[in-house]
Formats: sequence, structure tokens, C-alpha cells
Amino acid sequence: MKLYHYVHCPFCVRVRIGLGLLRLPYESKVVPYNDEKTPVDLTGVKMLPIIVDDEGKAQNESLDILKRFDTAGILSWSTYETNKEEVDALIAAIGNPVHSLCMPYWIWTPEFNEESRSYFQKKKEVKRGPFKNLIHNKEKYIKELNTLIEEKIEPNLEPFYKSSTLTIVDVMIAAHLWGMYIFPEYQFDPSIHQYLQEIKKSARFDYHGDFWI
Repeated sequence: MKLYHYVHCPFCVRVRIGLGLLRLPYESKVVPYNDEKTPVDLTGVKMLPIIVDDEGKAQNESLDILKRFDTAGILSWSTYETNKEEVDALIAAIGNPVHSLCMPYWIWTPEFNEESRSYFQKKKEVKRGPFKNLIHNKEKYIKELNTLIEEKIEPNLEPFYKSSTLTIVDVMIAAHLWGMYIFPEYQFDPSIHQYLQEIKKSARFDYHGDFWI
């Protein structure tokens, strides 16, 4: 299988963690952010991640990809389905501060060059405003994120989210929180750091593994 993805993208990270938990090997294809042709040729839209199976069938949408390949139910989808509205709202809430904090730093990771960096920044600033303002307002976004962690995540760890075992919900949460490891000087609460590291270990996940191909 081939996985077409961005290194920084939480939805791409979600699939990488999930495939790791499922022990499914794949060939990594990191796509430059301004490459519209590759995803459009594969699925008709500029949306990653995209998995191409051994028969050449291409598919996007991170949860659809993982559900398709989790034939044994290893990711315990019932935890998500039981709490779907709550989990979707939580992921959306986490995404706002994480993206606002990390986007100005994601563009300097090695998957970007000058052209794709400019493309990314112009596109994202339409929604979030100038990156320099995101940096100036970092304390606001850090407070927003920490409040979510303290009120919505930590109280529900058993030691995983509303579960004694790792589920797809933990994959979703970890994939979004992982971006904060790139933010200068930010430190997770020890319990959240341990939670994320346990998921990393279980999935044999290496966030930086595809940076240097």
C-alpha cells in the first residue's frame, strides 16, 4: 500500500498512528502542499491522506480508511460511535488552538519549500488571519488548549479516553495534540505527555520519520 500524506496534517497523522496500531505496512509518499495534481488525479479532490491499496484503489477520509482496514475491530470503534457527537466536538475544539499555534511553525518543517510555504500561508491566512498575529496571540490559544485538556481530556482518561484500552478516539485525540510538540517551549502536563507517549509506543509511531526522505 501507498499512503499519500502531509507530515504535519493531524488527519494524516491519524492514519499513520492507526495503521501502526493495525501493524499494516505502507510506503510513505509525502506530498508537497502545493501539489494539487497528485491528490486530484487519485481521488478527484485535493484532500489528504489518500491510501492506495495493492490493487490500485485510492481512498481518502481518514476514518473511512482506518475503518476499512480494521477488519478485526482492533481500534474499538464502539467507543467513538457511543460518544460520536461529544468526540467530534472535542476534536474540533482542539483543532482551533492547535492549528492557530502550530501553523506558523509547520511551514518550516522539511516537507515545505519556499513555493509550497507561500501557498500554504496565503491559503490558511484567509481563515485565520496573518500568521504574525497568531504568534502575538499565542497566550490566548495556549490558555484555550490547556482548558480543553484540563476539563475535557484528563478527567476522562481511564487511562485512555473513557476506556481501559486504546481506541480510535485516542488515535483522534493524539493526532491533533501531537502538533504541539513542535511549538517552542510548550510543555504538556506530565499525564498527557505520558498518555501520548503510550500511544506512540503502541503504534510504533515516529512523527519525524518521514521528514527526511
